[in-house]
This record gives sequence, structure tokens and C-alpha cells, in this order.
Amino acid sequence: MFGAAVALRRAAYDSGLARADRVDVPVISVGNLSTGGTGKTPFCAWLVRELDARGLRPGICSRGYRSEPGRDLNDEGRLLARLCPGVLQVQDKDRARGARELVAKGAGAIVLDDGFQHRRLQRDLDLVLVDATRPWGLPAAESGGEPLCALLPRGFLRESPRSLARADAIVITRAINRAGERSVAALEARIQDLAPGRPILRADHRPRSLCDERGTRHPLGELAGRTVDLVSAIGNPEAFEASVTAAGAKIREHRVFEDHHAYAPEDVAGLGADGVWLVTTAKDAVKLEAIDARFFAFEIELEILAGHAVIEALLDALPIGQRRREEQALHAGLNG
Repeated sequence: MFGAAVALRRAAYDSGLARADRVDVPVISVGNLSTGGTGKTPFCAWLVRELDARGLRPGICSRGYRSEPGRDLNDEGRLLARLCPGVLQVQDKDRARGARELVAKGAGAIVLDDGFQHRRLQRDLDLVLVDATRPWGLPAAESGGEPLCALLPRGFLRESPRSLARADAIVITRAINRAGERSVAALEARIQDLAPGRPILRADHRPRSLCDERGTRHPLGELAGRTVDLVSAIGNPEAFEASVTAAGAKIREHRVFEDHHAYAPEDVAGLGADGVWLVTTAKDAVKLEAIDARFFAFEIELEILAGHAVIEALLDALPIGQRRREEQALHAGLNG
């Protein structure tokens, strides 16, 4: 039933029966096929910096899933505000309305966060992320079996993997951390079958530093040989745990909550005791601050490993919009 509903909706947009709104600035969608984490937030931060370097003033439009009462931004929005200081953000379930608000605020380009399935806003570039460690939303069985590839509610997919053919480029994330070259190459071949001719990039999440609750940064080397507790409420807690282990830490306990969980003091009770550090993700850190927890946030950044020239060319080819053309003409006239 879920698959039939998705197929009907897709057909309505593909045939033009369902109308998509357009705004007068380039729109770049960053999305995925599954629920859960594929690394969209660090990729959005990387994309914002790339657009800014091109002289476009980027803004981020997102749904604001599970935003907390009394806050303008949800946890991902607050993390993006920290990663990209001063970036324009609007969170609205109606993405077209949110995009228009960003344009009114002066955005020269829009990053549509988690936008692949939200087709009511036209986009100039569709970038889809696929996590190498769990490409279809669920990890492989411990016995070594293939991961379940099924739509919601049986699996984690929001639409069929064949929808990758709708993307302008596919980015395989976490292409090094826990996925070996053989499995990444097999995934790349599978994607080529699903989306012939679409460029495939590889990216990885590289640990950068630790940041405590006071905002003081510490080198990652301080984790080597140290026993730590973990707490996380993200889409892919296994990847977080693997990254901390790879940094040389010994994990005593990892307390896992549902993605976007709003923390209460009792959620971290007992963690970080007896001189053991409490380590969390940068996304969780913005929520732990609200309950005055003591922690070290494991900070990462995205790095494009393969296909950098492709994404550069796609971004350079974006239409600049009427407002930007007028600004360029005015600038040329003043200099002339």
C-alpha cells in the first residue's frame, strides 16, 4: 500500500499533473532514499560553503522535523547554524512557502535539506546520498546476509532504489570508515544499474576534533586508550560508535535513543561517572547543552573523495536567478 501511494504520487509529478512551484534562485536538493542518517547535515554544511564561495548567498530550507516548542530550529538546524554561522534558515513543512521566505530574506541560492521526496518545489539540482554502511536503511545481518531492502513500514526505504534515476548525482557517503573497497565498488555497480549514466561521487566523514560543553576544542588524540561512555539519538548510531572506536577509545556503554530525541537529565544519569568521559555527536550536543550535561562532542566534517570535479561542474552550471543578474549588471555599471 505504501509503495502504491508513492508510485502514484511520483507519476503525478512526472506527468505534470501535480504542479511544482519555482522560485527565482537556484535550488539544490540534498536527500536520500531511506529514513535515518546518511550524513545530510555535514553535506549541507559543505554545500553551503561551496555556494558561498561562488558569491551566492545560500539559505537552508528544511521541514524542521521534531522541532521543540519555543525553539525556532530543530536539532539539525541548530547544528547547521553552528557549522555555518550566519546562514539563513527557514523551517517549514511547506517547502515552497519556506523557499519564498528565504528569497524574501535575500537568499541567492537555496539548499533544500532532505528534499528528494518533497517535489512541490522545483529544484535545479538533485543530489542523493547513499550510506555505504547501510545503503537501503538497514545494516546487514551479523551473519553476513544482505541488508533488507524494503519500503516502509517493513524496511526503512521511503521509495524504491530505482528512484535514484531521478537524481542528477549520487553521493556514496561513509565510503571508507567501515565499508571496505569491495563493498563500496559493489554498491557503486548496483547504483549504476539502477541509475544508468548518473555520476557517482564518494565522500567520507572525517573526524576533526572534540568540543566540550564550554566550547573548548581538544585534539582527537586524547581519546586514544581512554574509556568513554557514549550517548546518541541519530539515524546511524553504529557509524558513530565505529568512529569513536577507530579513534582509539574503549567504549564502556553506549546509550542509544530514537533519532531527534529530546533529552532529559535522567537520560544521561550515570554516564560520564568515575572519571569516564561522556562522548556524543555534534547533533546531540546542541540538545545536551540545554540540560547542562558535561560532554565531549565528536566533531566531523565531510570530504569529497572522488568526483570532486563533477560536483564543481554541476554547481558552476547553476542558473544564477534574476536578482543575481541584476546585482551583477549594477556592479558592472558602477565599475564601468
